[in-house]
Amino acid sequence: MFAHSGTSDSNKRFALERFEPAYLSLHRRGELVARAERALEELADCCACPRNCHVNRLEFNELICRTGRYAIVSSAFAHFGEEDCLRGWRGSGTLFFGGCNLHCVFCQNWDISQQAAGKASTAEEIASLMLALQEQGCHNINLVTPEHVAPQVIEALAVAVPAGLRVPIVYNTSAYDALSSLGLLDGLIDIYMPDFKFWTRESSRRLVKAKDYPERAREAILEMHRQVGDLRFGSDGQARRGLLVRYLVMPGQEEEASAIFRWLADNLSPDTYVNIMEQYRPEYQVKSHGVNNRPEKYSDIDRQPYQAELNAAYEAARKAGLWRFDERCRGSSAQSPAGH
Repeated sequence: MFAHSGTSDSNKRFALERFEPAYLSLHRRGELVARAERALEELADCCACPRNCHVNRLEFNELICRTGRYAIVSSAFAHFGEEDCLRGWRGSGTLFFGGCNLHCVFCQNWDISQQAAGKASTAEEIASLMLALQEQGCHNINLVTPEHVAPQVIEALAVAVPAGLRVPIVYNTSAYDALSSLGLLDGLIDIYMPDFKFWTRESSRRLVKAKDYPERAREAILEMHRQVGDLRFGSDGQARRGLLVRYLVMPGQEEEASAIFRWLADNLSPDTYVNIMEQYRPEYQVKSHGVNNRPEKYSDIDRQPYQAELNAAYEAARKAGLWRFDERCRGSSAQSPAGH
């Protein structure tokens, strides 16, 4: 059994005695296919994410995310580097999607996100991957960087669920999601796992090339929490339903971290489950010998965070009133979680 953070007595109210994946209700009502058809309509004049590109992806056009009609799958495997409450003892069944609607200059997965590496896959192919991961014993299906392919994800679920998919769905996102797409996902996702990267428009414009990121992230996370609530667990310690927010500690971001934690506690709940991640390292354009590198432009983040900065992040979160933390990786060399 894998325990989650906090005292056992306090966490009893976050236990789920009975659980079934949310999508089974839609399946029983015969609504999955109609939901997929509605989702695919978004691709004809694409506003599936906040970029609002207005291209017809059904005709294989693409723009910022470098993805046309079919989602690009870069890899599918049992991931043992995720949070304890997701990876368990059989792994989290991760599907890494190629392409991204953000352009993070520090991206640790830039070869996937910025080069759209992988195979364009049909709904049937993605559904087969989901079912294969379930057959391996994975505790969940973990969709990594799905913001720009939410319609294709829904299309794949409409194939996988009637074929026997029965494990929770984890939506592992940067939080740069469109409310329209999240509305279509309502009732399909069990665990939303958004990053909350930056609080200010200036940092977002400079480092992820989307100045409206803070506003879009706030409204998206509010909607995610409305749908699934605070994170809850089965008796085995595995997450079953709810919101898990990730915050990556970066150099010199103490004030933004404090603002993010205050907002989570005040606007969602002090019971919000948070993973304060410590694995930042200079990559992509920040790294001195990276791709299209401009290290002098990003010299302020061209280092790993100091221990004092990591400690300050935890202190700020606790001061805001948050108390449910994923602390497995503190001070360890554990494999990094799948992220953005």
